[in-house]
Amino acid sequence: MEYFDLILRNGTVVFDHGRQQADIGCRGGRIVTIGDLGAADAGQSIDCSHLMILPGLIDPHVHLRDPGDPAVENFYDGTRGAVLGGITTLFDMPNTTEPVIDRARLDGKLAAMSGKIWCDVGLYIGATKYNFLELETLERQENVCAIKLFLGSAQGELLVDDDENVERIMRHGRRRICFHSEDEDRLRERRALFSDGQPYRLHAEWHDVECALLGTRRLAALSRRTGRPIHILHVSTEEELHYLRGYRDLVTTELLVNHLTHVAPDIYDTHGGFAIMNPPIRDRRHYDAAWRAVRDGLVDCIGSDHAPHSRQAKERPWPRTAAGLTGVQTLVPVMLNHVSAGRLGLERMVQLMASGPARVYGLRHKGQIAVGNDADFTIVDVQRRQTITADWIASPCGWTPFDGHECTGWPVMTIIRGHAVMRDGATQDMPQGMPAQFMTHPALV
Repeated sequence: MEYFDLILRNGTVVFDHGRQQADIGCRGGRIVTIGDLGAADAGQSIDCSHLMILPGLIDPHVHLRDPGDPAVENFYDGTRGAVLGGITTLFDMPNTTEPVIDRARLDGKLAAMSGKIWCDVGLYIGATKYNFLELETLERQENVCAIKLFLGSAQGELLVDDDENVERIMRHGRRRICFHSEDEDRLRERRALFSDGQPYRLHAEWHDVECALLGTRRLAALSRRTGRPIHILHVSTEEELHYLRGYRDLVTTELLVNHLTHVAPDIYDTHGGFAIMNPPIRDRRHYDAAWRAVRDGLVDCIGSDHAPHSRQAKERPWPRTAAGLTGVQTLVPVMLNHVSAGRLGLERMVQLMASGPARVYGLRHKGQIAVGNDADFTIVDVQRRQTITADWIASPCGWTPFDGHECTGWPVMTIIRGHAVMRDGATQDMPQGMPAQFMTHPALV
């Protein structure tokens, strides 16, 4: 009799190309067999009848804020929120108190995560105007998901807002670079148009469509000139999505769940400062364009841009309101609700939240339910109805822009390398997350 460490029985296995009623046998933290395992035995057998077994879902855009203010976010609570929400791997941004811009800070962050992370974590390296020579080596470290460059909406050394330095960075290295694409010059010019205490909805006018499109057009041109593949994070406008159709050979794209769920100006009237993010939530025209892009296959990844701030920072009068929303814990339930509403299928969700991020970032052994891959699974009940509430949020900041959001579809189990780290809304045992591993060959594009 064949023996496994874990068998998932009687579930519907969801691939990015279809579904299969099957059992999954796991051994040594890897997937060994997919099929009928009725005669096999296991150390642990989990009945998944009436449940959907998805590959472990990935949030490629998270700010764990560590090191920073532990009363707002930290490795332990942020990753615990991730697994409570069905995320098995996340990629953490470099703009912490001490930005991750060199080998010493990368090693320090890896050491600080040890024993504190519930899910697997990949790390971004921040690009500056001065570390471009080191980036070519840093991008090849096995736990680095990508280089992150802020073209706008950043402060200090992480802001690289001129084409000369962006091109210099693009010419050092081979892997795909990720960009926050807003035009900093336009942001500075437009800031003088607004005064303290004006309505929150003006945020979308300050960070306007032209600001986003200018940044994206500049980056696409530089990508074409240098041949360097790039990934535009949180694309938010119809104009960008249309423009990037001509650059699919070099440019991949990410959408945020917020831009697929909330619509301006209403969101600013109901949420106030808790709707402020960069780039901003926009009106119905851009919301509709985002969903068309999802259906047309023009989007590669969906993320949360989980970026917690204290309640006090979010309640400041605009435009001094801190920009950034929580999201890693609510990403999966909200996207499952979109599936329930018929906006996309489970298979497309798997493409955007598992195989897509794994492909774009070169993530090893994850992203698909396949023999030899890590035994990472997000198991969901697509019929379960539950309402997101602020008291469910694990992040110490204690709030969510989705408070009161009713969802049909909910993650009921999170399994990482064959170990159930969340079952029925409760984390299990102790944190066992590890640094994620990426393909590091210099020719990777």
